Amino acid sequence: MSLIRNGQVSLQSFILGSFVSSYLLLSALHLWLTAAPQWFLWILSNSWIYILAYFILSNIIIRLLYWDDEWMVAVCGNLTGVAFGSGLVIVALDLHGLRIFGGYVMVLAFFHFSEYFITAATNPTTLSLDSYLLNHSWAYWLAGSASWAEYFLELWLFPPIKSLWYVAAAGATICILGEITRKLSMITAQKNFNHLVQVRRQSGHKLVTHGVYGWFRHPSYVGWFWWSVGTQILLINPVCAVLYAVTSWLFFKERITFEEMTLISFFGQEYIDYQKRVGTGLPFIKGYLLQD
Repeated sequence: MSLIRNGQVSLQSFILGSFVSSYLLLSALHLWLTAAPQWFLWILSNSWIYILAYFILSNIIIRLLYWDDEWMVAVCGNLTGVAFGSGLVIVALDLHGLRIFGGYVMVLAFFHFSEYFITAATNPTTLSLDSYLLNHSWAYWLAGSASWAEYFLELWLFPPIKSLWYVAAAGATICILGEITRKLSMITAQKNFNHLVQVRRQSGHKLVTHGVYGWFRHPSYVGWFWWSVGTQILLINPVCAVLYAVTSWLFFKERITFEEMTLISFFGQEYIDYQKRVGTGLPFIKGYLLQD
């Protein structure tokens, strides 16, 4: 895999942003820091102020380092990095009893960063700011907002629910497995993967049936489906877990049907034979079958 410049910028800015987790080291060295200026100790004693200050400082740094298109790539990379590092701080110190939410923030931030980074590494011709999927759709962020609202409402009304660590651990495991499945699909497909359904066959577009595509016809959707449901199990959100499962299933059922119509038009009998050998990977979704 050859990593183009924007992929390097994304990684560098993500690492820079994640250094907000240096708060953990500074907290561990609090005795040594007693000799530090009072203003710095005040910032350190207020974790959210420290994170905000670091976010502002890191953005100043990337503005000095990157220009033009690279700057916006770095801004998004830094945003996901700061979110990931902040989640790590929350998990490690259990700030305000939000350890589970901190784990969720880490999972969410890494997903969006890795979507851009893996695209840069495997299919750079399709790379754009949209590859971060931060502007995926209003429905995506509306669903995210609903999950945050449920988490904090239940934390307020039924706090014991949010301390079921084994449920959260199961959700985190599902997220990790979903993330791995999706990224394996991108790495395996290389230039044959695209975030958008293609209605015209591009030059060099080949049908990929090996690797993870030998397990599922649509491993990227399988990974994303289980990742999304896993985030709600991680948050111990019973309502959103059900809603996410239903809405994600309906979304992917429609998307797979449309995509397979185009794939049959691209590859004909080759894809029909592939359909007979390998399932979609998602429960009760058969895809587009000509005999239907």
